[in-house]
Amino acid sequence: MTIYIGNLSYQATEEDLTTVFADYGTVKRVVLPTDRETGRVRGFAFVEMADEDHEDSAISQLDGAEWMGRHLRVNKARPRENNDRNGTRRNSGRSSGVRSWS
Repeated sequence: MTIYIGNLSYQATEEDLTTVFADYGTVKRVVLPTDRETGRVRGFAFVEMADEDHEDSAISQLDGAEWMGRHLRVNKARPRENNDRNGTRRNSGRSSGVRSWS
């Protein structure tokens, strides 16, 4: 399982997140996505911990907590949807009728 952390400070680093989540158990991996064009942190991250009970504890303790001047949103990560660049769902090869692009 992976934890989603939203509303992160743009100054947060992978090391900062590792330190915070290590209080709840062993951190296996931290992913802090950056913008492709600017290299700037995007304001959210993913943390994977070694034990699901520790993940649950971290979620319950950190969701809504203030950190680096921001109120964190912390919850279980959901699988990524297969969206195109326009924000619409792809049909996975199944015909869904004719679309009009006017």
